[in-house]
Amino acid sequence: MIKIRCVIEHITYQNPENGYSVMKAQVKGYREPVTLVGTLLDVPVGSVLLCEGNWKMDKKYGGQFMVKSWEEVMPATLYGIEKYLGSGLVKGIGPKYAQFIVRQFGLDTIEVIETDIERLLEVPGIGTKRVEKIRESWERQKEIKNVMLFLQSYGVSTAFAAKIFRAYGKESINQVKENPYRLADDIWGIGFKTADTIAGKMGYEKNDLRRCRSGIAYTLSQLSNDGHVYAVEEQLVKTACSLLEAEEEPVRRALADMIATKDVILEDEAIYLPPFYYAECGTANRLRTLLSDTCNQQVTGCFGPEKLSAQSGITYDEVQLAAIRQALSSKVMVLTGGPGTGKTTTTQGIIASLRSAGLRILLAAPTGRAAKRMTEATGMEAKTIHRLLEFNPMDGYKRNEDNPLEGDALIVDECSMIDIILMNSLMKAIPNSMCLVLVGDIDQLPSVGAGNVLRDIIESESIPVVRLTRIFRQAQSSRIVMNAHAINRGLYPNVSNGADSDFFFMPMEDPEQVAQTIVSLVRDRLPKAYHMDQNKIQVLTPMQRGHVGAANLNMLLQEALNPSKTALSRGGYSFRQGDRVMQIRNNYDKEVFNGDLGYVQEIDTDDRTLLADFDGKLVEYEYSELDELTLAYATTIHKSQGSEYPIVVMPVLMSHYVMLQRNLIYTGITRAKKICVLVGTAKALAYAVRNMTVQQRNTRLKERLSLVATGGASDYMLPQEDLLRAANPSLFSENNKEKR
Repeated sequence: MIKIRCVIEHITYQNPENGYSVMKAQVKGYREPVTLVGTLLDVPVGSVLLCEGNWKMDKKYGGQFMVKSWEEVMPATLYGIEKYLGSGLVKGIGPKYAQFIVRQFGLDTIEVIETDIERLLEVPGIGTKRVEKIRESWERQKEIKNVMLFLQSYGVSTAFAAKIFRAYGKESINQVKENPYRLADDIWGIGFKTADTIAGKMGYEKNDLRRCRSGIAYTLSQLSNDGHVYAVEEQLVKTACSLLEAEEEPVRRALADMIATKDVILEDEAIYLPPFYYAECGTANRLRTLLSDTCNQQVTGCFGPEKLSAQSGITYDEVQLAAIRQALSSKVMVLTGGPGTGKTTTTQGIIASLRSAGLRILLAAPTGRAAKRMTEATGMEAKTIHRLLEFNPMDGYKRNEDNPLEGDALIVDECSMIDIILMNSLMKAIPNSMCLVLVGDIDQLPSVGAGNVLRDIIESESIPVVRLTRIFRQAQSSRIVMNAHAINRGLYPNVSNGADSDFFFMPMEDPEQVAQTIVSLVRDRLPKAYHMDQNKIQVLTPMQRGHVGAANLNMLLQEALNPSKTALSRGGYSFRQGDRVMQIRNNYDKEVFNGDLGYVQEIDTDDRTLLADFDGKLVEYEYSELDELTLAYATTIHKSQGSEYPIVVMPVLMSHYVMLQRNLIYTGITRAKKICVLVGTAKALAYAVRNMTVQQRNTRLKERLSLVATGGASDYMLPQEDLLRAANPSLFSENNKEKR
């Protein structure tokens, strides 16, 4: 083994899940920066590392130092001190002031800050306010010094150490010693594998009960990330054993212990993490309670097709009128349909009828963008579900069973996005007196979170459902709409292009050429052709990785659209003022949620902070929190749910074949409001259209709701003909057989 001491100059690549990194580092005796490769967790630029490993010659990339182990040390050179102070660890000192301070005090810099910090006033540009900020930050760093030294001995970076200290304070060392696996549960960004690496260095054996328990919880958590609400026992044990490389007996013993202590819930062969079990049962119970209640007589008496059309100025077709009547005569009702089928118009009709009776109506959607679209479509305020339920980080949801929502009817849009946890929180807050209308497109991708709520509700056949299928004349002129429906029926879309079309297909096979074409389309061709700002164009892609994955496209688009040099870099990403960004986790303290889109408004390179604007809400991020953001010039189709963009550009190549599914392409295309451009191969598009192999999710909401159907409750599900008959009886007279 060879040892080298180095200063991290640049992060070329870093996998946030497992810490695998490629970095450039300055090493004494080497003129050019050295490439480091290894599991370096979350090491920031400016860190001074003592690395142990070996040299390797790579045919493509040349000489690389393969890091086997490393530790972070205090810098001993002027260059190292400057990089250390400018790394963002000390508030008030960015790269510029770090350079000034080191120029003033040289190798004595650390001692000056430690023992005589007032001397920083000797540095040009530093005043008393900045000195005070540096003092507070340095004192805080001293508090966590012991924590950092302890954690670094187990391979934890300073960035993670700061997060751990923020969570546990002075108890950090005791908490980690007692059970390092709790880091995976408590600290966002630290996964099971990182916690397991720390535990391994602390001497935990593979079959340790605590390790097995954590591995089981991690396996269930990973399955929930794939949409599953529960795991089958044998599947769980097998997956956990493989993950842990542990024997089956201790894993089963740990599972039995977790069942006994209620850390997991066993129901038949299904094993749940408690939040998912109680959310699924709670959702089913509340829906059943609502269904068993009688509808408000004031609601049932307010419907009148002629009055409704006269009031709204809209002429509804028979199925739309039937859907409106159904919504008004049911405690719970689902309205579903694809683009151009009149979901919005029908929703407006439901609102108009309810308002004619003087009823109080609440509107909601899962995301801020979906709520904004609902507001624009209805002329009434729509709130996000979190805001509707008056969520705050300290108290959780203020609206619940003890403090229910106030109103007579609730209409929720984009319900295909709602996962089981959020649905349960919503259902808790709905009083028995309130009517509920769920609106969504069942053919879109299911929620990012666990569950398949909208599909389960529809397939339970316990709740009235109206599916709009007729494409209205004005929508028939849109090839986006017509192609979306064709794809949904398994038909290859019309890709003949044409000057008057709103749907274009550009045949291209080479991934690098596709990536460059997408950059050209976004930067030049589309803004010029449609006189539209670049910010109105969204690139959607099936995957994160690859030449046409979101990660690479974001870097290319950022360089093309926003070449500003003022930036903050972390984990291989560089954020610049003006960048389009996305929040990738729910942060209840900041009140920004997974999938929220914003723009970088301001970057403070001295304090190493970033200010982002999310639809008018300004949110500040410290350097250690930047892993919650990602660039969003390009994003995955999954992350685009609930949003609409004037122009969508989407690569479709066989390199993404594992993700090419009908509902994925359908969802991507239906995000486009005015123009949709696909770039790729006909083979890949045809493969996606044919591929209906969607992974089944482990859920039991459908079965729990189907219990409602016993004892005649299935009468809630009316056939389409009954809906039409209710809306227009004359249509079903003997004289109208031929017309029908």
